Amino acid sequence: MKAAYTKPFLTATFIILADQIIKTWVRNHMYLGEQIRFLGSKGMLLYTENNGMAFGWELGGEGGKLLLTLFRIVAVVGIGYGLVYLIQHKYHRGLILNVALIFAGAMGNIIDSAFYGLIYNYAPVFQGRVVDMFYFPLISGTFPKWLPVWGGEPFEFFRPIFNLADAAISVGVIMILIYQKRYFKSEINEVSNLHSEVVEE
Repeated sequence: MKAAYTKPFLTATFIILADQIIKTWVRNHMYLGEQIRFLGSKGMLLYTENNGMAFGWELGGEGGKLLLTLFRIVAVVGIGYGLVYLIQHKYHRGLILNVALIFAGAMGNIIDSAFYGLIYNYAPVFQGRVVDMFYFPLISGTFPKWLPVWGGEPFEFFRPIFNLADAAISVGVIMILIYQKRYFKSEINEVSNLHSEVVEE
């Protein structure tokens, strides 16, 4: 059984370490707002910090920040418990791996929120800012004027600036949504069999 824990938790550990290494490098080698382009104008490192959730979303004020950080801690404990449960009950390996990605991403951003203020001496515990850096404005232009609400306004895809932790969470969630029938096949079959038995009775 111990071997079953190795791959998902090694994957999570690798992502957490890689996320923190990238954030530390960006914070120590770039200034806020600096760009390092590697795909011209379509892909770059853009050093930003935010007080809130993934992709720069925020809750206002210190109270909102504290609430968000505490919510993250509760959430990551719940995700960790769920990951252990899935491993113990031998769920689909793909599901386990994707939950490990979500766990790693949540943990990566908790480290920023909880400790970066203390580490970099700018805020008390739980008031740290999350470091973001990946920016891919692949498509930009202007909405046609005939379009309701947004007509004539500029648009950009992909606008959010994110980090490796955000990406891990997004990939994990998207993969679970795409392959949910495969991941939960046994549970679906059990429900179908139960339904058939009830109908027959």
